[in-house]
Amino acid sequence: MVTPLLPQWENIHFPVIGMLHLKALPGSPQYDGNRELIKLSLLQDAECLVDGGVHGLLIENFGDRPYFPRCVPISIVSHMTILAAEIRQRWPDIPLGINVLRNDGCAAITIAHAVKAQFIRVNVLCHARLTDQGIIDGIAHKLHRQRAMLNAKNIRILADIRVKHSSPLTPLSLEEETANTIQRGLADAVIISGAATGQAIDKDDLEKTRSASGSTPLVIGSGIDIDSIISLSQLANGAIVGTAVKKNGQPANPVDQERVNALIAALTSSK
Repeated sequence: MVTPLLPQWENIHFPVIGMLHLKALPGSPQYDGNRELIKLSLLQDAECLVDGGVHGLLIENFGDRPYFPRCVPISIVSHMTILAAEIRQRWPDIPLGINVLRNDGCAAITIAHAVKAQFIRVNVLCHARLTDQGIIDGIAHKLHRQRAMLNAKNIRILADIRVKHSSPLTPLSLEEETANTIQRGLADAVIISGAATGQAIDKDDLEKTRSASGSTPLVIGSGIDIDSIISLSQLANGAIVGTAVKKNGQPANPVDQERVNALIAALTSSK
């Protein structure tokens, strides 16, 4: 039997987590000088997602390209904490997650602890990946000690397997990577995605990860849309949705209320 992703989702067959892509934060190359617009667009996106019926939200510093490969500056942590607190205050009952790109899991769990969020996403928990930021190493050893120091074991760690926009450095099989991430990296759930933002997942990869993950929850991290959500909901324990619910299907665009409604309606109709 698979463990529920979160206690709040124990009776939800396939929880859908809606992405909150932050605009560039102060200090980032594409920051436009308008902090109020960052907050306003975030709240508008969150409202569309919540009203559309998603089961959780995941906030990340999507606009901060090019990303720091490891630790981010304190300015990013500060602004993300303030913005995440806004979401937490306005929608206190919906589970919230934090992802600090590219791989600052320690910052993510610190923000999550501060705002009482329920989970974080970590792109490279175990092994190492070659990315556009260079080589990114696994951080399981640091992250779990940070979580222990904060006494925050209730905050779940959702870890990517073969995270998008990256290549492997070692010839491990997908099953080996999944097993290591769970057994040695102590991930609470694993995420499998397509090769890039918004790209569909390879069903063979999904089935291999499902087989290797055992009782650990498996989350689809990209490529879910209205045409695939019913079939994929039978193979995984949840999904993170971003591009599919954005205007014109573009990840940098605002959330489209009609797309959210249609996606959740498709999932509901399959029950």
